[in-house]
Amino acid sequence: MTFDAATRQLIDDAYEVRVETRRVDGSQRRTIIWIMVDGEDVFVRSVRGDRGHWFQAATDEDRPLTLIVDGRSIPVKAVLAADPDSVARASGALERKYAGDPALPSMLRPFTLGTTLRLEPA
Repeated sequence: MTFDAATRQLIDDAYEVRVETRRVDGSQRRTIIWIMVDGEDVFVRSVRGDRGHWFQAATDEDRPLTLIVDGRSIPVKAVLAADPDSVARASGALERKYAGDPALPSMLRPFTLGTTLRLEPA
């Protein structure tokens, strides 16, 4: 399942988005993340590797995940996309979208690659 073209464009145009997760106690947490579109797929990756709190929440099927993009709430589900093709596509999309940003190398470190997620509509 993929997002419609207008939603993909909204996501692609956003430099940063917020991801809203719920802690185990039910309280909300919002984190600013980078997001990439490659073709019909939407990818995210945790700069903190699998230690990132939002990544841990995103991979817990019992906790909801919402993107906040330009004031719009978009419920999503995350699917691990750590296969070589998805990792390469996400890395390429990162390099295109965030070229010149001094933080880019931190998103391409080997320990972050296994946290590549594909987002789908919830």
